[in-house]
Amino acid sequence: MAQNTRILLDNRPVGEATPGNFRLETVATPTLQDGQVLIRHHYLSLDPYMRGRMNDAKSYAPPQPLGEVMIGGTVGEVVDSRHPRFAAGDSVVGMGGWQQYSVVDATQPGALRKVDTTHVPLSHYLGAVGMPGVTGWYGLVKIIDPKPGQTVTVSAASGAVGSAVGALAKARGCRVVGIAGGPDKCVYVKNELGFDDCIDYRVHQDYLSLAKALKQACPNGIDGHFENVGGMVLDAVMLRTNAFSRIAVCGMIAGYDGQPLPMANPALILVNRMRVEGFIVSEHMEIWPAALTELGQLVGSGTFRPRESVAEGIESAPDAFIGLLKGRNFGKQLVKLV
Repeated sequence: MAQNTRILLDNRPVGEATPGNFRLETVATPTLQDGQVLIRHHYLSLDPYMRGRMNDAKSYAPPQPLGEVMIGGTVGEVVDSRHPRFAAGDSVVGMGGWQQYSVVDATQPGALRKVDTTHVPLSHYLGAVGMPGVTGWYGLVKIIDPKPGQTVTVSAASGAVGSAVGALAKARGCRVVGIAGGPDKCVYVKNELGFDDCIDYRVHQDYLSLAKALKQACPNGIDGHFENVGGMVLDAVMLRTNAFSRIAVCGMIAGYDGQPLPMANPALILVNRMRVEGFIVSEHMEIWPAALTELGQLVGSGTFRPRESVAEGIESAPDAFIGLLKGRNFGKQLVKLV
C-alpha cells in the first residue's frame, strides 16, 4: 500500500489564516472496495473559497470539518480501479483534497471525470478548463450577458477566474478592462490575455482615484462587471456603471478574513436599475458541458493562454494558499505533487 501524505485542518483561524491552522500527517492508502478507484494526484488546486470553509460560520456550504483532509480539486492518474469505467493510467479530475492519493467511490455521480490531455494540459483542468473557468463562463454568459461592443470590467483579472472572463468576453466582441494588482500582472493581462486595458489598483489610495482611472479606460461607461474582490474595487466600478448594468458577484476576497465590507454608494443600484447577482457555480451543473467545451476550444487553439503559479510538494500547500489570499500568485495557483 502506498504511503499518503496529507494536510488536515487542525484548528480554525482567528483573523488571517496561518500555517498553524493546518497539520501534516502520513498514512497508508486503504485497500480498494468494489466501485472504488485509487488516484495518484499530480496537481492540487488552491482557491479562495477554501478560506471561507475554514470558518465555522453560516455560508453557502458546510464548514470544513476539523481533523479532516482539506477540501480541494485535484487532477491525477488512476493507479488501481475496481470500477468498470476507470482503468489504470486514465487521467481524471475530482475533489481529492490536500493529499497525494485519494480513494474515490466512482459509483457516485460526478465524483470523478476522465479528461483528454491531447490538446489541453492536465493542470488546466483545475483552472481555465475546470471550476474557475466555468465560474467565469456562468457569471459572464448567464448574468452579465454582454452584447458586442459593450464594456466589461473584471477584478482580479490575472487570476484563474478573471482571465477566463476576459477571454470569453473578448470572444463575444466586448471591450474588456481588467483590474489587477501590480504592473507585471497588468502587462500580462493586456499583452498575453488580450484585454483592451488593465488598471493597477495598488497605485490608487481610494475608490475615487480608482474610479477616475476607470473613467479613462472605459469612456463609454461599464455595462457589465465581474466581481472577485469587493471593497474599494467594487465601489469604484459602481461609480462608472451605466443604466441597466449587470454585476456578477463571484467572490469578496477583500473580506475573507472576517472584516465587514460596507458599500460606499448602494443607491447606485437603484439609480442605474442595476442587476447585482451572486452565484455559486456548483449550483449550476447543467451549464458545465457547454462551458467546458468552449473553454477547451479557447485553450486548445491557443486563443486563451492561462498562466499558472506552481508550488512544489504537498508540504508547500499552506504557504501557497496564504500567498493566494494575499495576491502573491500569478494566475491559477496549483501545488505540484509528482
